[in-house]
Amino acid sequence: MFYDALVAASRRNDPLDDVRSAALHRVRWLVDLLERQRTESRPGAVMWQSTEEYERYRAMCAATQAEIDGRLAACGDEEGRAAVLCLLLAACFDDTYLWQYGTEIKPLISRLRGWTPDEVTVMLLRVAEYDMGFWFAEALGMVLKAAEGLGADGLRAIAPWVRRAHADLMTTDVGTSRRGPLAKRLHALLARVDEAHIPEGLIPAYAPWAAALRDRANASPTPELARLVRHLAALSGPRPAQRWRRTCIELADAASARDVMAAALRELAEGQAQCSRQHGSGTGWVDGDAFHHHYVVHHHDGDLARGIVWAAALAGGPAAVPYLAALALRTGGPGTGVIEDLKLAGAAINALAEIGDPAALEALWRLQTQIKHRALRKQLDTALVTAAGRQGITAEQLIERSVPGHGLAPDGSLERDLGAHRARVAIEDAVTVRLTFTGPDGRTSRTAPAAVKDGCPDQLKELKALAKEVRGTLSGERSRIEALMSAGRSWPYDEWCRHYRDHPVTGALVRGLIWEFQGADGPWRAVAPMSEPPGEPERVRLWHPIRASADEIRKWRARIVAERLRQPFKQAFREIYLLTPAEEETGVYSNRFAAHIVHYRRLYALFKERGWQANFLGRYDGGYEGRARAEFGDGQWRACFYHEPAAEDYGDYAPDHAATDQVRFERRDGRRWRETPLAEVEPLVFSEAMRDVDLFVGVTSIAADPDWTDRGENRYAAYWRTATFGELTASAEVRREALERILPRLKIADRCSLEGRYLVVRGGLATYKIHLGSSNILMEPDDAYLCIVPSRRPGGGTVFLPFEDDRLSLILSKAFLLAADTKITDATILRQIKRGA
Repeated sequence: MFYDALVAASRRNDPLDDVRSAALHRVRWLVDLLERQRTESRPGAVMWQSTEEYERYRAMCAATQAEIDGRLAACGDEEGRAAVLCLLLAACFDDTYLWQYGTEIKPLISRLRGWTPDEVTVMLLRVAEYDMGFWFAEALGMVLKAAEGLGADGLRAIAPWVRRAHADLMTTDVGTSRRGPLAKRLHALLARVDEAHIPEGLIPAYAPWAAALRDRANASPTPELARLVRHLAALSGPRPAQRWRRTCIELADAASARDVMAAALRELAEGQAQCSRQHGSGTGWVDGDAFHHHYVVHHHDGDLARGIVWAAALAGGPAAVPYLAALALRTGGPGTGVIEDLKLAGAAINALAEIGDPAALEALWRLQTQIKHRALRKQLDTALVTAAGRQGITAEQLIERSVPGHGLAPDGSLERDLGAHRARVAIEDAVTVRLTFTGPDGRTSRTAPAAVKDGCPDQLKELKALAKEVRGTLSGERSRIEALMSAGRSWPYDEWCRHYRDHPVTGALVRGLIWEFQGADGPWRAVAPMSEPPGEPERVRLWHPIRASADEIRKWRARIVAERLRQPFKQAFREIYLLTPAEEETGVYSNRFAAHIVHYRRLYALFKERGWQANFLGRYDGGYEGRARAEFGDGQWRACFYHEPAAEDYGDYAPDHAATDQVRFERRDGRRWRETPLAEVEPLVFSEAMRDVDLFVGVTSIAADPDWTDRGENRYAAYWRTATFGELTASAEVRREALERILPRLKIADRCSLEGRYLVVRGGLATYKIHLGSSNILMEPDDAYLCIVPSRRPGGGTVFLPFEDDRLSLILSKAFLLAADTKITDATILRQIKRGA
């Protein structure tokens, strides 16, 4: 009989066996109903041959359930408590059956009164036996309802089992959303028993970051410290409420624990990471045995760690800034050696935004240039808006005012005496920061002399770190200012001078660009790099060729080349993308860069490099359709570039090649994005977005792969032949115009000419045509293909280029090589030339 089996299975050989047996005996009728229910539902017990038989079976099961519900609803307190114990003991989670009676138990516990400590203990022990996280959490929540109704003596009696339930909760995977509320209720129960007690597992036993807190709790357990720890562990969101913050400071001061919070934050930011082989997997989704990894905080301890981050920020203020920034980068940045912890990184970012100190704003600026994860970038944007609102300015103004100067002089340099030598950190151009040393004899070296290494090691280390930081800031500012090309923003002249022209880092970039100035009379006037504006300008904006006439663009390009000005990024020679008739017809999408075959991994890497967010293609749900997105126009516009695997028969991980598709645009509408017809997209935004897409296709297309034909891959041969020598894109047209101005200055000018889409080079052995888009080569007279694979080593060319363009550099290097083809010694190249000739 089921009753006898249940009594036997419920026996634990402990003092509570009598409580269990009495409860089962008290509701023997319920045991019989459960037996009937299981018999009716047992696989194979009922076989139906028709819909009518199945409906009769369902009616029979429903009748039994209705009888159970009716009898339970009629139970008084004593009989109802026995019924709850019976249902918990009868729950079954084996491979054959899943009987879980939460639906019946929950309303009973909510209305029953008179729970005894023994009854609650039986329920806590039974819940601890559940080996499925979800059912454990759900059942524990119901049992705590009964425990919370006990008096002080009853709570003391059940305290050991409440502590055990807490320990089980901290080590069972129940999900963060369930663990937090349950832990808070357990803490409250234990605090009613002993205010100084900190539940086992609340402070992790082995985590290095918790060592200071753990030592204080072991050495000086006080009610104040226990209240603080419980308060910290109760934080489950990224930004706590103002009430939580006020209480946190009060509790930290009451427990004299500000130093403990600061020490814990330092360890989180810089301390030893935990190892999955020693302490198990740090996340709920990575198998620690199958995948060895390191992590900062175990996911079970995330709430406490985030509480400590906020406590340290609130108590430490500016002193916490470097550690908050380091923690955000450690747990949210690329290549840090630990598993990402986006919640912890988000807490550090949001805490930085609440510190009203210039150092915190500077840290947020740096993080914006270093962190690429989409979710964290959204939090960074929110943090910047919050910090800017506190100062009554926009987020964009806050960013440009928070660029670190690193203590550099207005000319972008810093000098220090290191013994008898003079060390100098200086920004030399838009991409170079140099650390040099000048000796007593006046000679300058880029390598630290032995006297400096031996005599001033700490100062030398500090200067090297400074040079590295300046390089990072310079790179970030270069990207930020280039992004302004799509913004169309203007500044008051005084503000622009203060935060752009006269800034020691930003100024090194600004002074190499063309700017437009507007006086009181109205029209905008463009001024050359390194030049002062005429008159008394009132406003400033960045010059963009899309607003200029063709004649003006030609003059600026001629001047840049004539004066040998290397701009920080391509401005005078910037490509322009205007709406075409075909795009006006399609309306909401552009097919200008569709149907190209690209190397997928290179494409994905270039997405990340240019700040586009994209899902990764692969054999998983959502991995068959690619959508890369980037914001333009100060975040008011978004471009979407669609792509997909080029073939279905790729490996298990990701496709080698992708096929490009449409480009669409969306406009911000509050918190949503609304698709916008191409004709309504601002010209600056459209041009800059399409320029990025052109770059993606041009760099990663198999048409730009010089040795594609040597691989024996014929699947995309037709595309390769069409695209590799096809019509020039906007970027290739700009390349052609630059060559028109550069070629006359070269020593091989008499051997080169521009003919249509090719640079024609006349060598001693043959005449060659270098395509200005792909840089691939054909040989006259029959257009035989010549494969020259570029060297992986960086070139040491001395030809002046007005902008950085790897493809243009490659075309020129091939031109120099082929113009002197009689000096070529590479047997592979010579064999192709002789065969073609």
